[in-house]
Amino acid sequence: MKALVLKEYNKFEIEEVPVPEYVDDEVLIRVKACSICGSDVHGMDGSTGRRIPPIVMGHEASGIIEQVGKNVKNYKPGDRVTFDSTISCGKCYFCRRGEINLCDNRMVLGVSCGDYRLHGAFAEFVSVPQHILYPIPDSVSFERAAMVEPLSVAFHAITRSKVQLGSSAVVVGAGMIGLLIIQLLKINGCGKIIAVDMIPEKLEMAKKFGATDVIIADKVEVPAEVYKLTGSRGADIAFEVVGLTPTVQNAVASLKKGGTLTLVGNLKPLVDLPLQLVVTRQLSLNGTCASSGEYPECLDLIASGKVDVDSFISAVAPLDEGASWFNRLYNQEKGLMKVILKP
Repeated sequence: MKALVLKEYNKFEIEEVPVPEYVDDEVLIRVKACSICGSDVHGMDGSTGRRIPPIVMGHEASGIIEQVGKNVKNYKPGDRVTFDSTISCGKCYFCRRGEINLCDNRMVLGVSCGDYRLHGAFAEFVSVPQHILYPIPDSVSFERAAMVEPLSVAFHAITRSKVQLGSSAVVVGAGMIGLLIIQLLKINGCGKIIAVDMIPEKLEMAKKFGATDVIIADKVEVPAEVYKLTGSRGADIAFEVVGLTPTVQNAVASLKKGGTLTLVGNLKPLVDLPLQLVVTRQLSLNGTCASSGEYPECLDLIASGKVDVDSFISAVAPLDEGASWFNRLYNQEKGLMKVILKP
């Protein structure tokens, strides 16, 4: 089969590779769409240590089941499916509690990190276990289904937070996950949604998706502006969707006393946390990792049109053009958000 292989850092090649094997509890999927994740783009240069070549990346995908293992009962060849990016074991303490994103044996498709190498979906076929499959509604295209994974990350962040009707929320970082969070906050009835970013075009999208106010981060003092917009109290909830010291500090300082911060972004493994503010203002901090089985709800949100994923899709291109699109994303070409490759 044909696959887009990261041969060495910053170098992709289209290669003929063996069709992946599948065991009794797995299915073989003919990939119809696979989107390029920001983690793939960050990983292609070796900076994350999680895309050690050679590796076939890709974990935001959808397709048609080609073959099924003998223990697969609920799916058959021809079924339209998407699948979780995380492969959980189903047996450990956390899996038994339903916290599959915290699985002790968690692996991610398209990742090669030293502990394991698991080829992903930038290929004609991929094999996955049946317990991470989800059927695609008839009204949802393969391209839209390939957007479920990032939506599920935003959905999980919302479920980790104290979102209530009429809450005020600030979202620091208006990239795709931040913009999806804004859409979900609107659906959940937040009364004031404040988007913070340095790029005006992203803030325009934030307003389109439901932000009531926007702040250009490098033009003003962000916490002071948030306080002006929230009756001098600060926001009830903050979502930090970047993962850098300045953005984390802005998010913390923008909260009211007793507020809740959900940390989504992780561009840097270490940041400076304003500990005294957290302690003396009695703030709650939530970490949020990937998603935990929220795909069905996310597929329903897309099918119903309540969440717009189409606005994020900048291009749909053949797999053969993958190297070029990776480079354009890596170089942060203006206007590019999500690129979907089709084998």
